[in-house]
Amino acid sequence: MVILFVLAGIAALAALAGMQWYAWRRLVRDTTAGPGLARRAGAVVFAAGPLLMFAAVAGERAGAPFWLQKVLAWPGFMWMALSIYLVLALLVGELVRPFFLKRRANPVATEPPTPTEGTGSVAALSVAVPSVVAPSVAAPSRRLFVSRIVGGTAATVAVGTVGYGTYGVLRGPRVKRVTVPLAKLPRGAHGFRIAVVSDIHLGPILGRGFTQRVVDTINGTQPDLIAVVGDLVDGSVEDLGPAAAPLAQLRARHGTYFVTGNHEYFSGAEQWVDHVRELGLRPLENARTELPGFDLAGVDDVAGESEGHGPDFAKALGDRDRSRASVLLAHQPVVIHDAVKHGVDLQLSGHTHGGQLWPGNFIADLANPTLAGLERYGDTQLYVTRGAGAWGPPVRVGAPSDITVVELASRQA
Repeated sequence: MVILFVLAGIAALAALAGMQWYAWRRLVRDTTAGPGLARRAGAVVFAAGPLLMFAAVAGERAGAPFWLQKVLAWPGFMWMALSIYLVLALLVGELVRPFFLKRRANPVATEPPTPTEGTGSVAALSVAVPSVVAPSVAAPSRRLFVSRIVGGTAATVAVGTVGYGTYGVLRGPRVKRVTVPLAKLPRGAHGFRIAVVSDIHLGPILGRGFTQRVVDTINGTQPDLIAVVGDLVDGSVEDLGPAAAPLAQLRARHGTYFVTGNHEYFSGAEQWVDHVRELGLRPLENARTELPGFDLAGVDDVAGESEGHGPDFAKALGDRDRSRASVLLAHQPVVIHDAVKHGVDLQLSGHTHGGQLWPGNFIADLANPTLAGLERYGDTQLYVTRGAGAWGPPVRVGAPSDITVVELASRQA
């Protein structure tokens, strides 16, 4: 197992190095006429970018001083996103490059010139033959011109894509509304609204101002209940306590509930559970509470199993009255099959980010039963939000952030 892990790591590093080399070659080497300041500067950028990216990830995971994390985060994580779209744009450029490099052959004379008297025929042919058989190839200056056009276009597209994706995250999530009918929901609970927010990912980039935008957006929906379904933070309470402070302003008639996500277990889950409780949120640690019309339960994230705090469905749901409707808060969609076994009517999850960076959605879709949206598994429905923030680069492409207002509907209404 360890050997496979090491081999997979080596393969990933090799693939990353290949991507960086390919982007350097097309954007720097092929667009410069020869060794010089521009080529050296490009080499420095493509060497420093990956180093900053690794440093940003390692600094966050290792709990480096928070000021250092903030210094490394923007250049390191932005390079991560930019590299992806540079390579994708350049690969598209490979499809059109041959068409620009084609050059129409010189007209070929149908008859060689007749040598005049006294002129050697060999000498005449030596002049005529090159114009007939010269291959149609692009001159070096043409190749340089085409490389600059293709490279410049690819860079513009990549920067524009990352820039727009960054704007989409920093402006804050948009509200999405979904109606979910529950067979067991009584008429009196018809129209009950749950604001679901996940994957805020407070850290060295997304801070207090972002939290305030999320809180204001949630409160603006005037929900009956707020569910924070994990991955609130990427860092310690000491570093991110001030960033999380606006959560104390969350307002809902039936309160705000919280369950852990996998990133809480990288950040001191127990301390965060205590801290959100101080902010007025109610953690559901493999626990349940009865609300008017349905039971609300929550389970710890599967990442907590290594610390003895994994999901315990028997504890959260084992002795409940199954004639009542039930809603489960669980960070990762992968626990849906346990929810089905325990008769849950609706599971609310996050974790996937909807893929966050296209084409990452195809990979995320393979790793999760539902990538985003509402799906049914037997008698249980699963809703997965794309989340409010972003992990790593504060960029989303093809997976806009959201806060979802889930409105429960009674079939008796």
